[in-house]
Amino acid sequence: MPVTTVGNSTSTLTQKGEPFLQLRHVSKRFGGVRALEDVDFEILLGEIHALVGENGSGKSTLVKIATGVLEPDWGAEIIVGGKRVASLTPFEAYRLGIHVVHQDLSLFPNLSVAENIASHFYLEGFRSFVDWKKIWARSQEVMEQLSISLPLEAQVRTLSIADQQLVAICRAIAGAARLIILDEPTSSLTWREVSRLFAFLRGLKEKGMAILFISHRLDEVLEIGDRVTVLRDGKKVGTFSARELDQSELSFLMTGKKVSFTRNTAVQEDAPEVLRVENLSRSNQYQDISFSLRKGEVLGIIGPRGSGRTEMALSLFGLNPPDAGKMYVEGREFRGESVQEAIKVGIGYVPENRLLQGLVLEQSVENNLVVTVLRKLLEKKLLLDPQKKRDFARQVVKDFGIKAPDVEAPVRSLSGGNQQKVVLA
Repeated sequence: MPVTTVGNSTSTLTQKGEPFLQLRHVSKRFGGVRALEDVDFEILLGEIHALVGENGSGKSTLVKIATGVLEPDWGAEIIVGGKRVASLTPFEAYRLGIHVVHQDLSLFPNLSVAENIASHFYLEGFRSFVDWKKIWARSQEVMEQLSISLPLEAQVRTLSIADQQLVAICRAIAGAARLIILDEPTSSLTWREVSRLFAFLRGLKEKGMAILFISHRLDEVLEIGDRVTVLRDGKKVGTFSARELDQSELSFLMTGKKVSFTRNTAVQEDAPEVLRVENLSRSNQYQDISFSLRKGEVLGIIGPRGSGRTEMALSLFGLNPPDAGKMYVEGREFRGESVQEAIKVGIGYVPENRLLQGLVLEQSVENNLVVTVLRKLLEKKLLLDPQKKRDFARQVVKDFGIKAPDVEAPVRSLSGGNQQKVVLA
């Protein structure tokens, strides 16, 4: 069997079209909640394979099993490169060529492009001294291999999010990746950057790389994917050729419901104004922002990374007080000087990074749900009633459809979609 080289890796199973990763009869339960049930999945070398499903469908759990973060329930089989793996750990998955580019990229922002690309060299070898010539040579070699050009000496923090994504992919290639898992890779990219990324991924595919593309953007899934695997409620609906699907069919497979797309009805002009922002500014972040939001209205604010979207949202929640301008909530001026003030007037915030900013992962689902309403649960003697607290948490779990074995379970044990529901609740 022929051997090809990708990055600095070699393998006896590298023919395009052959399975690289196979998961068979994969199930996973967290307490009484079934996250996955008897799922079969495979991805081929030289294929871009899309994985889709609603929040809580099991996508995150499947990826964690494929990368050794979670161990599947008894009866599952994991095959990598044609060989059965008895016990897959994160390090073993990495050594076998399974690499993940997370949504947050997990780069070292204060280090150079070259240091980030070659970081695996020191993580694997536990070396005490840095061979700078080798770092620069290896980084340059990988970029030339992939026909891209980035300033090796530049700190990663100075790059656009699109270029940071390329650095993360280069790091995977330098680490001998054969399968790259991309988690929501286009969420912060402009359409031009998406087009550039897709061209890059197609080039990797032609070199024999297996790429798992995870996204909620169905148009992009159908554009870039060769095959699409659909999960729903922890079960595999099927694997389909992307060419045989359209967005409405794919949406039906994901939800089991016919989805019709209609234009939103305009909010009545006499609807009460909930929020008004006038000439809001903060030095070096955003300038002279004004808008109005009425009851029953959804207002979208868009812009590329670095445009000030997040900074302005933080100002509305009292985490980033503005330098100038005014804010009004239901006609009353709101200064935005603290989170407590924002919560008091009824403003909530769902952050970009739910794991670092939105949840206390080691705490229970119950504690995460009540942390913003503790004062409402206090008794007259300023003591917390445990039963009242538990009843409140259980009602919220029911109302939001959060799938958890129990409200006492640690929130880190939930699927990514259910963690998002906890943040929203």
